[in-house]
Amino acid sequence: MAGEEGQGGTVVTPSAEFPPLAEEELATLRGIGARWRAGGRRGELPVDPTLGRYRRRPPGRFGRLAPIELFKVEEPDELVATEPANLPGSRWGRAVTRLRRTLFGPPLSSAAVLYERMRKLVALPVLSSDLLSSVAYGPEAMLSVLVLAGSGSLGLSLPLAAVLVVLMVAVGVSYRQTIRAYPHGAGSYVVAGDNLGTGAGLAAAAGLIVDYVLTVSVSVAAGVHAVTSALPGLAWATVPLGVLVIAVLLAGNLRGVRTAGNIFVVPTYAFVLAVVAVLVVGWLRAAGRGFAPVPPPAVPAAEGLGLLLVLRAFASGAVSMTGIEAVSNAVPAFRPPEWRNARTTLGWMVALLVLLFAGLTVLIHLDGLVPRPGETMLSQLGRVTFPTGPWYALLQVATTLILLLAANTAFNGFPRLLFFMARSDHAPRRFLHMGDRLAFSNGMVALAVAATVVFVAFDGRTEALIPLYAVGVFLAFTLSQAGMVVHWRRRRGAGWRRRAAVNAVGATLSGLVLVTAALAKFTQGAWLVVLAVPLLVLLFARVHRHYATLHRALALHPPGAGPAPTAPAEVPGVPAEGEELPQQVRHLVVVPVARLNRASLRALAYAASLGQPTLAVHIAPEEGEADRFRQQWAAWGDQVRLETIVSPYRAVIGPLAHYLEALHASRAELTLTVIVPEVVLRRRWHRPLHSRAEQRLRSALRALPGVVVTSVPVHIAE
Repeated sequence: MAGEEGQGGTVVTPSAEFPPLAEEELATLRGIGARWRAGGRRGELPVDPTLGRYRRRPPGRFGRLAPIELFKVEEPDELVATEPANLPGSRWGRAVTRLRRTLFGPPLSSAAVLYERMRKLVALPVLSSDLLSSVAYGPEAMLSVLVLAGSGSLGLSLPLAAVLVVLMVAVGVSYRQTIRAYPHGAGSYVVAGDNLGTGAGLAAAAGLIVDYVLTVSVSVAAGVHAVTSALPGLAWATVPLGVLVIAVLLAGNLRGVRTAGNIFVVPTYAFVLAVVAVLVVGWLRAAGRGFAPVPPPAVPAAEGLGLLLVLRAFASGAVSMTGIEAVSNAVPAFRPPEWRNARTTLGWMVALLVLLFAGLTVLIHLDGLVPRPGETMLSQLGRVTFPTGPWYALLQVATTLILLLAANTAFNGFPRLLFFMARSDHAPRRFLHMGDRLAFSNGMVALAVAATVVFVAFDGRTEALIPLYAVGVFLAFTLSQAGMVVHWRRRRGAGWRRRAAVNAVGATLSGLVLVTAALAKFTQGAWLVVLAVPLLVLLFARVHRHYATLHRALALHPPGAGPAPTAPAEVPGVPAEGEELPQQVRHLVVVPVARLNRASLRALAYAASLGQPTLAVHIAPEEGEADRFRQQWAAWGDQVRLETIVSPYRAVIGPLAHYLEALHASRAELTLTVIVPEVVLRRRWHRPLHSRAEQRLRSALRALPGVVVTSVPVHIAE
């Protein structure tokens, strides 16, 4: 994994999709350019490429769609589109484009990426919604396991909560150090890959991917559960409501970072204020009775209290920490100075998490509440704290909103993780692309689809999804913090031992939670995550292998590393690479002709105009038809050499493809340019009336090396 992932990165811009050439490739490129110049000078163009004569009003059909300048001349030999006004030509295409603009907003200029940043007060709710919302179900998840041993075991929630608070602080401080060491943004994937090797980085990425998908599924499931707790009559609509919420989250995030931030600010702060109000009123009521705990209702034990049950409870409570790594992934999304604002925001997040988690756990213990089906523990706590007035309803509304919108953290982290992976060729390169609103839209869509599949597969049940939750994220935590220990040992700057010790504590505690969660929850569904992680690692490795093969095939090789020269002329020190120089290309133009009509004659005329050797090929189903076609060809004047092939089984595409392959095999240095006449139909419903053989031929020839396929269209007006 490239070291530039962590330290040498810059602000993420749309240009990241187009990496620069290496110095060796640039040197090779200069040599190839010298060969081009030796082969002849480029001629003058028959048109003005700057479109200078059309700057006042663009010609053609675009003029009526956009009465503005489509282009302006920024520099010599450079045009700049003034705005994306070129709507698709069809009525349906224009309608779809207008709908997209309405839902997601107008496209943003690439230069606007510098302004699509978040200030700390916006970044806090955007990046902490997952972390803070988890306190709505984290304490309940822990107590739901303890209560299996009877109500007498619920007292263990306090020491377990204390250990979890230590873990939260340790991991939070560790990630603050990660932000300082990787000021341009680096999550577990980059840190583990830089310091522990590519395999560790891919394992961390796999864990995070599973975690982000589950974050969306669990958050939406918990939010819908909060709705059905207050309105039990809606329980039947759990799955449709969840799918609708995921779609709304996707649409909101596709509108861009700033817009999404403005959407999610109010619900997050409302939830924090609502829970703080519960804590203040609840603790005042507890103080009135001298902090004496209310005895919980008697619950019979379903299993014995043992170490395994306690560990399961601890691992279940640890889900309250999911999302703590989001800030380290999103450092480039902050306003300058990015790393300092990110560290500050992470500090606020951890402080709020500790306050809410510890406060709620202790208050639940003081009020003697126990988990029960059909109502969340936060809902129970709200009813006890606010028995009258509108405050309980406000708490439930705020809780529902934060749980439903907690998935927004994943919509920030998941696409950025795929961006880093795609930059290292471990994920499809389409995830490098920024959409119309300067958001990683492809990654967001992939997350929404995966989360919807998981949500529907588990019927939107929070209790079924929670056991899958901790393994992936704590795998990433552990590898990231272990990687930071190696990082500080390598750097050995001032205070490196203290920093390494902090990260070592975080790695140890995270590793303990990882092992505990994997073992204790294995039979409850965690085996799915244990299986998914190595499968994802294998998938990422295969993707990287494909891109490595592609790079070797397309790279400009340095002297001595390229293929053998195919042309006699050489420039000293520069390899002659096959068909990269105009003088190396040897043409044969082939025109498949089914019948002599306007389309085929236009294709033949186009082929002859190229001034290259041209061959026409006709596939006949029987000898008689072949004779008739040769007579028609003679009547035309036999202007181009014709070769007829009789196909007694009436196949056309297969015999023609095999014939072209044989032609190329007989003269491997030839480039076969196949010119296909194509009828372009205006109306979609006319297409089934035609065989579309040209498209099937193009598909068949695409796999043949040394064959170029082009079309000569004939447009039908009706």
